[in-house]
Amino acid sequence: MLTNHRQFREITLRDFRCFRERQIVPLAPLTLLVGENSTGKTSFLAAVRAVWDAAHGSGEPDFRKAPYDLGAFREIVHNRGGRTNGADSFSIGFKEQAPGDRLPDFEVTFESRNAAPAPTTIAWRHGAVSVEYLRTDDGPWVEFRSLGESWGFRVPDGRRTFQGSWGTGFSSLLSSSLIDYLLELCDSTGGDQPSSEDLAAFSYLSELFPRVPPQEPPFASAPIHPSPRRTYDPTKLDSDPWGADIPSRFASLQFQDKSEWTALKAKLDAFGRESGLFDDFSVKQLTGVEGGPFQLQVRKFGKGGRKGPKRNLMDVGFGVSQALPVLAALFRADGPPMFLLQQPELHLHPSAQAALGSLFCETASSGRQLIIETHSDYILDRIRLDVRDRRTKLKPEDVSILYFERGNLDVRIHPIRFDEDGNVRDTPTNYRRFFIDEVNRSIDY
Repeated sequence: MLTNHRQFREITLRDFRCFRERQIVPLAPLTLLVGENSTGKTSFLAAVRAVWDAAHGSGEPDFRKAPYDLGAFREIVHNRGGRTNGADSFSIGFKEQAPGDRLPDFEVTFESRNAAPAPTTIAWRHGAVSVEYLRTDDGPWVEFRSLGESWGFRVPDGRRTFQGSWGTGFSSLLSSSLIDYLLELCDSTGGDQPSSEDLAAFSYLSELFPRVPPQEPPFASAPIHPSPRRTYDPTKLDSDPWGADIPSRFASLQFQDKSEWTALKAKLDAFGRESGLFDDFSVKQLTGVEGGPFQLQVRKFGKGGRKGPKRNLMDVGFGVSQALPVLAALFRADGPPMFLLQQPELHLHPSAQAALGSLFCETASSGRQLIIETHSDYILDRIRLDVRDRRTKLKPEDVSILYFERGNLDVRIHPIRFDEDGNVRDTPTNYRRFFIDEVNRSIDY
């Protein structure tokens, strides 16, 4: 597997939005979410970010954080039909891979608290051994489990390694001090102590997370980005899922780090030429001083490399401005390890959509993970052909297509894979039927 970072290998869902039955969904370095509208693809992206925040973040997962707003608990938990027929809880989990180490399975269960989803149980599992943390009204409870045995205790105030209602990340809860307390408790009560094998497994779980360095949270982008403006005034550089911060980041980088700006501009120009969007991208400072107003400009070259005039971003259509936030994130040298992208092909010509497919392959082959909701056959076909032709280091098993199929009152997710020749395999009946029907229509005179 291609990775320099932690990567999710599976996502587990139960009673979350339109996903009723427990589903274990495989992920790859490059995963594409496809299917009809309103089949849960965006909810799936929100679940990935929420469970990442639960395991690696510094606060409770926020299901209303931009660009996803899933609403209150009753709008998130699966409803089996009727106003009062919703489940009492939902859970999200993952299996994660890190270089050289298999991290334990992780799962968090949410229940309603003040009408909002609140984590009540978290669990780490490695083989037959698990450690569970339960947040109760009487305080936190920890349960150590192995085959046929369990040890549980309420965590005393002096042993609580977390702060506030949630803590600074789950890894701070699973500490060696809790294992020490477990042994002390067994001694004081005369209970059976864990075997040396179980104790080694519990210690492995307690030590594993601190060994993995923290990483930047996933980059989550909205499907629609701000309209281009004729002139920009510098703004705050706080990250924005809609990409409103990108023009100011470009302008600031041009002044503060010319070498990095030169490298970024080269990547933007290369993609512009590959996609047919533009041949040259530039930031024009209107006052010549940092902090002053500026414009974003592009130009196309004519035959023989003759340079055309520079044109304001306002004058070249909507597609370029919509692609820039995604390009800026993907081209960052210190960018995040995971990208959650919603329909990045919007407003782009088919050739530009195909070029995005190649860019996604290049990004995934560099060790980052991409999970992309798309309706673009051009992106899928380009990725399929690039993998077949070995354009990057990606192998067929490094790409996964997840087909979301609506059932009666829920949605099933079907994994689809590529073979060595770029053919799609394991396609469900409804997926095949749509494309066969379209082909038959095209040849039926």
